[in-house]
Amino acid sequence: QVQLVESGGGLVQAGGSLRLSCAAAGRTYSVTMAWFRPAPGKEREFVAAITWSGTNTRYADSVKGRSTISVDNAKNTVYLQMNSLKPEDTAIYYCASARTPVGVHFWEYQYWGQGTQVTVSS
Repeated sequence: QVQLVESGGGLVQAGGSLRLSCAAAGRTYSVTMAWFRPAPGKEREFVAAITWSGTNTRYADSVKGRSTISVDNAKNTVYLQMNSLKPEDTAIYYCASARTPVGVHFWEYQYWGQGTQVTVSS
């Protein structure tokens, strides 16, 4: 069992930055950590993923170049640094854990956090 707790969401103006955090407990069987958000026509849209080794990362085209995902193994925490935020980035961001490497589909992830709200004003 992996327990995930997100933090770091908030209200920011367009062009601003936020850093989301996801603390993972019980991560023995966790290989990959990812961020997802709801999107029109999709249950949850992939945002970014990283392996705990830090060697493999993937980004959605919508955030590539504006976001950086990273891990701190000492703190069992994954971060998503989001820059140049746009109103369309407004969503609840969910942290997820998978036993396989770097999937981009929500069904590949077994454990989920409760989410953290990001609101970007124009």
